[in-house]
Amino acid sequence: MGKIIVRLDRVMADRKVGLNELSEQVGVSNVNLSKLKNGHISAIRFSTLIAICEALKCQPGDLLEYTEEN
Repeated sequence: MGKIIVRLDRVMADRKVGLNELSEQVGVSNVNLSKLKNGHISAIRFSTLIAICEALKCQPGDLLEYTEEN
């Protein structure tokens, strides 16, 4: 079964946006954003994904990557 890799850290670095700033813009706690950034989540609400995409001016595909596992 494949897995989804979260690339939030890369997009945040490209945009020079810190965790605190993104947390305020998105309305999600630092702790939850940190878990998302580090890939320690199993689900994300579309409303949260939309808010992150709006704040970072990116597409969901910029944040999420599918990879096959052997």
